[in-house]
Amino acid sequence: MKIKADLKKVQEPIQNADPEVQEVIKRVLVLEKDKLYTKNPRNINDDILTIIKQVVQ
Repeated sequence: MKIKADLKKVQEPIQNADPEVQEVIKRVLVLEKDKLYTKNPRNINDDILTIIKQVVQ
């Protein structure tokens, strides 16, 4: 039960965020997942900045 309660606390701010913020979070999570399996992940900060710029426009 404690794990479910903790998970709900973590997800609540994300679920209550603006749609643009949710979009950025989703895309960054996908990016991080893809980079996780890369032998030498690079430029993730630049990729995150690009995602933010695309969503804000």
